[in-house]
Amino acid sequence: MTMTTTAAAAELPAAQSTARRSRQRTAYWLIAPGVLWMLLFLVLPIGMILYVSFWTQTTFAIQPVLTTKSWTTFFSSDTYLSALWTTVRIWLTVLFATILVGYPAGLFVGLFVKNRTLQTVLLTLCVIPFWTSFLIRVLAWRPMLGKEGAINIVLQWLGITSAPIDALLFSELSVVIGMTQIYCVFMVGPIAFMLGRIDPNIIEAARDLGAGFGRIFRTIILPLSLPGVVVGSIFVSVMVLGEFATSAALSGRKVNLLGNIIVTQVGSLKWAFASVIGVVLTLIIGVVVAGLLRVVNLRKEL
Repeated sequence: MTMTTTAAAAELPAAQSTARRSRQRTAYWLIAPGVLWMLLFLVLPIGMILYVSFWTQTTFAIQPVLTTKSWTTFFSSDTYLSALWTTVRIWLTVLFATILVGYPAGLFVGLFVKNRTLQTVLLTLCVIPFWTSFLIRVLAWRPMLGKEGAINIVLQWLGITSAPIDALLFSELSVVIGMTQIYCVFMVGPIAFMLGRIDPNIIEAARDLGAGFGRIFRTIILPLSLPGVVVGSIFVSVMVLGEFATSAALSGRKVNLLGNIIVTQVGSLKWAFASVIGVVLTLIIGVVVAGLLRVVNLRKEL
């Protein structure tokens, strides 16, 4: 009996070790397709763009001779540095605007609307514009913002202005308005989702203890909804920083973003310089996303 027990005890660690190795092999096989996809379609393209950015660019050709001329041109040109600053400024403005508009909407849908069906209907209404082409949604702002557009007509009819406001179209303001409307839904959705997860009993208990809405918002609602704000900010930031179509359509090409310069350089077959701007833009997006992820621990909160 003792020998049998001893043999079984000796075999147990070996069996556990075999099972652990089997689970590890299964985990590796499960993650392998995702890792392969990321290597082929993310890491390799980014590495190629970085490599091409050091190639020698001539007027009509590009040669795989390494040089830093394209990088020097970018960082020594006031035009390109101005486009970099314009991109960052518009991103910050649109991000603030989407939070300002999207948070109250998300707060209403996620916290004040108790009926789940109605919540779904309201969120569906937010995404209805996406049933049409992106370009159509952008160009639809032209008749709205023009001198004889709907907004100017309403402002003059209400007596707020005596003449059409020229700055509403073909300006940086029109780009901000267009981007805010297009990307606001990406802020509303995550915020409404996080607010919908808040237990109503917590808010009711705070009210029973005499807390007003302001204190409840500061101590309960805002902290619990912060992951939604971060996720929405990541969505908006990635899309706005890479934008080029909205600025081209609504600014009359007066607002030059980094994305617009990339399009122009690629159209002129200047691959090296376009790669430089692509690397710079990728680094900016990476820093922004990394900074936002440090605000909250999304893995823990979600």
